[in-house]
Formats: sequence, structure tokens, C-alpha cells
Amino acid sequence: MTDTPRGYRGDGHLADLLAQAGVARTVDEVRALVAGVLAAPPAVDPEAWLVLVGEGLPAELAAQLQALRADLADRRPAAGPDHAGRLAAVRGAMARLGLDGFVVPRADEHQGEYVPPRAQRLAWLTGFTGSAGLAVVTTDRAAMFVDGRYTLQVRHEVPETLYAYKHLVDDPLADWVAEALPAGGRLGYDPWLHTVGWVEKTRAGLERAGIELVAASANPVDTVWRGQPPAPLAPVTAHDLAFAGATAADKRAQVAAKLERDGVGAAVLTQPDSIAWLLNLRGGDVACTPLPLSFATIRDDGAVDLFIDRRKLAPGVEAHLGNQVAVRAPEEFGAALDELGRGGRKVLADPATTAAWITDRLAAAGARVARDADPCALPKACKNAVELDGTRRAHRRDGVAMVRFLTWLSGAAPTGAVSELEAAERLLAFRQEGERFRDVSFETISGAGPNGAIVHYRVSPETNRRLETGSLYLIDSGAQYLDGTTDVTRTVAIGTPTEEMRERFTLVLKGHIAVSTARFPRGTTGSQLDALARLPLWQAGLDYDHGTGHGVGSYLSVHEGPQRISKVPNTVALLPGMILSNEPGYYKTGGYGIRIENLIVVQPDEVPGAERPMLGFEVLTLVPIDRALIAPGLMSAAELDWVDAYHARVRGALSPLLDGPAAAWLAAATEPLAR
Repeated sequence: MTDTPRGYRGDGHLADLLAQAGVARTVDEVRALVAGVLAAPPAVDPEAWLVLVGEGLPAELAAQLQALRADLADRRPAAGPDHAGRLAAVRGAMARLGLDGFVVPRADEHQGEYVPPRAQRLAWLTGFTGSAGLAVVTTDRAAMFVDGRYTLQVRHEVPETLYAYKHLVDDPLADWVAEALPAGGRLGYDPWLHTVGWVEKTRAGLERAGIELVAASANPVDTVWRGQPPAPLAPVTAHDLAFAGATAADKRAQVAAKLERDGVGAAVLTQPDSIAWLLNLRGGDVACTPLPLSFATIRDDGAVDLFIDRRKLAPGVEAHLGNQVAVRAPEEFGAALDELGRGGRKVLADPATTAAWITDRLAAAGARVARDADPCALPKACKNAVELDGTRRAHRRDGVAMVRFLTWLSGAAPTGAVSELEAAERLLAFRQEGERFRDVSFETISGAGPNGAIVHYRVSPETNRRLETGSLYLIDSGAQYLDGTTDVTRTVAIGTPTEEMRERFTLVLKGHIAVSTARFPRGTTGSQLDALARLPLWQAGLDYDHGTGHGVGSYLSVHEGPQRISKVPNTVALLPGMILSNEPGYYKTGGYGIRIENLIVVQPDEVPGAERPMLGFEVLTLVPIDRALIAPGLMSAAELDWVDAYHARVRGALSPLLDGPAAAWLAAATEPLAR
């Protein structure tokens, strides 16, 4: 451990310390490095970033580096945003670029779920912090487009004096732009921040109104954003084979063989989780997901070019990558795409996730662009035996944290003193005590009473509610461990629930059990199973408006494709090793929310007399389901048996890891249901 920072003693002193330690970096280079570190989320180990300066640093140098980091962090502006001034500045930049309008999405160059501070252009301009939305700015009008999850949030965060509120689906962007711009108008977009599919769809819609969609030569927001953070620089490390279960060389060979079979010369990889999986790398450039932001190409011979800032590679990473992986500067990416396109080579790019800039550059270079799925997506989704063993261990540790939390909650919540924020913080503290914990896997949804009915609710000081007796509390949370990723939702009765609450909870539970116990032939998709979760609710005239299940990574993204369980059609068949969530729910607006979520993994299922190969699910999550909310009279004997068997399994797995009040609570929480 380094000493507590004693205050930064100046650049001259730091330069002397760097020279004495033999570190071949200037103070300016170190300052730029620290700025990048500050642009990444805080790490579990606050000293982890020091390895980017050098290994085995002297204590005085390490202390001064930490002091410099603290000094630079203190200097970041804290003043409230001038949204009107920012909007005016962007309009000025648009005019200089010859644009009549510009689209500002909530996206980065990778179309990721989480974006670094540098890419939070929509929040900087409008104040909107949700995970989906975009703004359109014209010379005299502006509109903010969000989906149904954010209709309340947008009104709280975005000034109505500056922006009209629009719905992403019900109010098509092209229709609003057609009204806002005259015929012949030029609407600009940043081709790094939109997929080719979005561009083609939007262009077609605007052409009918005589409006031109133009790829801007520069992003107007970037040109006027003073103090825009740099790209994040979190340490990139090798993911141990003990957790990965397969070498990067084997994975590259697997993907290359698929490209060769398909007659594809190379593929462009734009999803950082695909690159992390392929090369057995992990990082920390964005929140909640251990990703090193980067691009890569892989050829049909297995050779990879990795485009990444070398400054964030921890010592030993390049040796880990090996001779067939060339580390190249991000600035070389465009030229590499030109090289791939020469001679009319067939190059794969996933249209759902690849920036239009990339596909445009490939096409201009002469490539035959094959629009197909990311070649890493399917093999990444099918976890190997080592990954599955790791995720089982992670779920045991996570179950321990959840039981300790629920034990605390059972005593604290009835007092009426517990708030949503306090509950989320207490759960995080329990998880942080677990071995191999690295981060949460998403921002915890901690919803009391009516807030639980907001599907993607995010608690804030302004919305924070106390858990009240007679209400329901919904907590949806997860963690990133070195050996697995978790995601679990439990709904808890605070005090005595109403009969309506018990009835609707039980209907949700019946759907949850139906998915958990499903048997299905190979070739079945998640879309074909979705109705199993909804049928008990449908029979009562009820439903929920989100998917039933999403894919989950292995110490990667908690939301992973290509598999899912949803009403939305999906052609990807479920395969052994795929991890999904099983999370049906019910939401009574203004009243309460109910969701029961376990993670499940697809496994072969031996069915006596079966005429074709069958599959089923293994439940990974080990957390009791609130028995106070179950109405046994609404359940079949088989469903009651499932609950009792699940609780017996939870008790058997976790009891040896608990003692005292938590062990006693678990024993009571997993007692057999009354018959």
C-alpha cells in the first residue's frame, strides 16, 4: 500500500522522482495519463492504475502520483450547466458546418450500453441522463426523443423552455424534422455515432420531405464542448485462463475457421465485449462492465489487429496477446480498413452495432461488405465448462451477500427508517465483502412502493422513498466477479401484503416456474418460450411490457446477445451454455412492482423416450423467494414442489457459508410451503 497522499509537491518534484525511478515519461505525459484515468470509473483497487506508470514504483513516487490524481480531480468544474448557452453554441457550430440541423444521440463509437464521460454528449447538451434517447437541434427549434421508460425523467432533467418532448416510437424523428426544416434542408449526423441501418432508415424517411441527411465532417458538440473529458484510460489486463477456460489462440482459430467457411476474408469487431472475450482481456473504461474500449479486425487466418491506446496496457499484456495479435494505435484504424478493402475483399461488419463511418470507409476502399452478425457473439454466448463452474461459484457468493442483505432488511425495514438509497448501499457493502468482487453489473434498481412499478427506475436523492409497512419493495441488482456475472431481482413484502399483491406475485411466480422447468427441442428460440412466462398473467387479463430474459456474459456484459426470451421475434436458437435471465413481472402504476429474476443456463436434458435431442434450464441464482407473497392455493402440486426443492437447494448451498442471524433467517425463509 502507498501512503495516504500528502499533497502534490509540484511538477519539478514529480519529474525528479520519475527520473530517479527510471520511468521514461515526462510530467506532461503523466498528467495526460492521469486525466484519462480520471475519465474512467473508479476501480475497486484505487492503486491499480499506478501500473500504467510502472511496476514496483517507489513509495514516494506512488504517493505523489496519487496526490496529482487527487489534485486534478479537485480542479474539475462543479458549476451547474448552462443549457441555453450550450444549445446556442452548438447552433453556431452547425452554421459553420453548413448544417440546418444536427442529431445528438446517446451513443459512443461502439454503440455500447454504457458510454464514457467523453461520449456523454446528449447529457452535456440537454441534461438527460437516461440510457436511450436522442436530441435534434435546428436553427430555431430543438426536440428531445425518449421511449416510454423516460417520459417522466426527461421532464425532470431537460428544460421544457428549450426542448419539445417527443416519443421515440410514437413521434418518428423524420416526421418532426420534416416539419422543422424546409425542403432542401441539411440534417447532419456524426457517422461514428450511428449504425448504417439507422442512417439508411432515416435517410429514406427524410428524402420524402426533400431533406438531405449529411454525414458531418465534425461533431458540432465536440467543437464547442470546453473541458470535454479525454478518452478513458483504465488498466487493461489479461483474463486468467482459470476463469476464461479457453486460450485466446483457440478462440481466434474458432472464429477464423467460421470466416473461412463463409468465404469471408476478415471481420471488423466494434463491440468491446467481443474483443475482450476473443483476446482474454478485461479493462475498466466504462461503468459496470469490465471493458477496454477498442476496435479490432480478425482475418481468416486468425491474425488480429487490435486498435487500442497502448498507454492503458498493463505490463505483460502484449506478451499475453502473442505474435498473431498486432497492437496498433487507434489513429491507424482508418488506414487498416482501407487495406482490408483493397482487391474487393469480402469483409464482415455487424449492421446492428457497427458505426456507419466504418461501413462507409470499407465500401469506399472497395470492400464487399458482408452484413452479418458479429462472429464472436455466438461462441461468446455459449459458455464453456470452466466459465459455467465459475459463474456457479460467483452465484454462491452473490447468494450469501443477498441473504445477508435480506436478513438486515427483515429487521430494519419494518421500522420505516430504511430508504431506497440506504438499501442499495447496504447491499453493495455486503457484495464488496465477497471474494473476487469487482463492480456492480448495472445500476441497482431499488424501488419502494410506486417506484417499484417503474421498470427501469433509478433512485436519486430527489426520488428516494422510504420502505413503508404494507408495501412491496423491488430490488434488481447484480455484480461483476472475476469468475462470473450475476443479476437477480427479488420482490419483498414490507409487513403484511394485500391479497391482491399475493395473487399477482403468485401469477408471476407461476410464469417464472414454467420457464425454469421448460423442456424444448434443439432449434427452439427464446421467442417461442416467452408465452410460458406470460400465460398465468394473460389468463387474469394482465401482462408486462418488457422482455422475459436477456443473455448474460461471463465477467462481461450483463446484457448480452444474441439470445433472449421475448415477444420480439428472434431467430437465434437456444444452445447449451447460454446464460439467460428469467424475469417475468407485473407493475401496477402508482402502486407497486413485482419481478422475480433468476439466471438460468441452457443444458442438455435427458428425456426418456425422446425422439429428438432436448434441452432445459439449470437455475444458477441462489436467493430465497419471499414466501409471504406466495398464495399456495393458486399453485399446482408440481409448482409447490418446485419452490420447496429450489429453497432446499438454496439452503443446502448457502447454509455452510453463513452463521448467526443470517443462517437463522435463511432457515426460516426456505421452510417448505404450507399445503
